[in-house]
Amino acid sequence: MAEHMTRQTNPDRFEISVEGQSAAFVHFADHDGRRIFFRTETAPEFSGQGLADKVVEHALEITRQEGLRIVSVCPYVRTWLATHEGYGDAVDAATPAMLAAIPRR
Repeated sequence: MAEHMTRQTNPDRFEISVEGQSAAFVHFADHDGRRIFFRTETAPEFSGQGLADKVVEHALEITRQEGLRIVSVCPYVRTWLATHEGYGDAVDAATPAMLAAIPRR
């Protein structure tokens, strides 16, 4: 099973594809030195394979490498952060201004 991570725009997201098919993604918005993660989704046919876990970990690592702070309003990312050590020093709580920066569908 060939997996490939990419960063997409319009909308901004990190995505993992399997055999050329989009399998899971995490949406984000950058605002004032912070990356706000607000939605994670896995395609039903790829559910249960740990792909959301992989794409979230990748997204958080890239965010740290880029020197941005992590803000999670997505329940999946929040749970991921609570169960994985080493990110607490890079996480900020959401503010009203950050929530306003999240694109509306």
